[in-house]
Amino acid sequence: MHDHLAHGNPRLSSWLRVRRFAVPPSMIETATARRAAGDWAGACAAAAVDVDLDLRSTARTYGRDLVTRLRADLRHLAPDLLRWHLPRIAPDGLLRPGLTVSLARYGPDPLHLVVRTPPAWADAGQRISLALWDPSRPEAGAGLHPHPHPSRRFRLDLHQHLWDARRSAELALRSGATDPPDRSPGDAAGRDPAVADVLARLVGGRPCAVGRWAAEAAIVLAAEGRMSGRIGVRYGTRHRLVLDVAGGPDPRITAAFPVGGHGALPLLPDAATWVPPDVELLRAGLLEPGDLHPLVADALVPGRGTAAAPGTAGREGAPGPKVVQCRGARHRIDLVDGVLAPLDHGPDEVRREELLAALTGTPLPCLQAIDAAHRRPECLEDVRARLDHGDTAGALAVVESLLGPNALMRHGALRDELETAALRRIDYGVYRAGLSHPAHHRSPRPAAARHHAH
Repeated sequence: MHDHLAHGNPRLSSWLRVRRFAVPPSMIETATARRAAGDWAGACAAAAVDVDLDLRSTARTYGRDLVTRLRADLRHLAPDLLRWHLPRIAPDGLLRPGLTVSLARYGPDPLHLVVRTPPAWADAGQRISLALWDPSRPEAGAGLHPHPHPSRRFRLDLHQHLWDARRSAELALRSGATDPPDRSPGDAAGRDPAVADVLARLVGGRPCAVGRWAAEAAIVLAAEGRMSGRIGVRYGTRHRLVLDVAGGPDPRITAAFPVGGHGALPLLPDAATWVPPDVELLRAGLLEPGDLHPLVADALVPGRGTAAAPGTAGREGAPGPKVVQCRGARHRIDLVDGVLAPLDHGPDEVRREELLAALTGTPLPCLQAIDAAHRRPECLEDVRARLDHGDTAGALAVVESLLGPNALMRHGALRDELETAALRRIDYGVYRAGLSHPAHHRSPRPAAARHHAH
């Protein structure tokens, strides 16, 4: 990854970290293999998705026809792709907490297939849950979730290419990636210069997908049973506008004006409002196709051929011995019998130096380097990011590659991070069991500063 190239753009720098840590290659590989084998529940388990629905019970309540459609969608659900595209927040790029996102709707009084993210107090592990939401029983099955209703702003039922493997190739068109990067806002605003000027002035330099707004607004209006009308757009914390959209085969934006709020107007989903970060990163040369989810890479870079698993491009091989300047000589430390140890000092010398350190003396530089690796290693930020994003296996693999699988953790920042992550996972279990309230949780996120804004 080219993190140094994105430092002038905090948004892109943050998305680089998200793409590196949030959906690890092992998750994608396992979930894809299980989905290909027809095991949709196994794919969900591999992608840290808890399944809160029972197809037999659903068939008794809503009928077999509906469940047949639901089952077909579940068989093609790519939960790792869904995780890749879910909304995230600053500063760490973690999943937006306390969110209910509609994936699909069934029936005239629609039953929704939804995915939920836990509240912030229970977000350790970054697990999500898959459930059904019935508008006639809006609170059923939601437990302690703070917002069980599907969000108007974050909805994927109109963007099923972001989770359905059958439709993932639509990303190229729906994201605007097939358009030239310098396409002007007026090209998709009905080619009306006045509207183009208004949109350009309102949007400014924000990475908005203005070129797709007319077509995407028409999709939203069609879902509401309308051919034309007004639709709201939220393109920043305090930035709102309203579009007048004329539908038909060639949808057009006929007017645009800023407002203070949207009221009951249909809302353009976030997935349609912004240029996807993967498109931005590719255009900026900050990511290679092999760094992307395979389904995303196939859509955005068709004909790319065989590529490495995401996040593996440029990855270094297994580390060798580390060289330490020790009393005027170049010594080595490396793994011996599953433990990080000095290679150029005998056992008796090491025991003497460890005794000296226990008596508050200054040990050999080789032993100091080993102690630093245990307490605050150079890879601490890497481990912390993996733990924050729920990749516990990846974090432990990094620690084992550094200290060895048989190492006994010493007190320090690294051990604190691992212990805190383990304790915070308890909060998620408490939340899932419905046994607590946010005011009662006892294992907060560590106070260590997070340095990467989103």
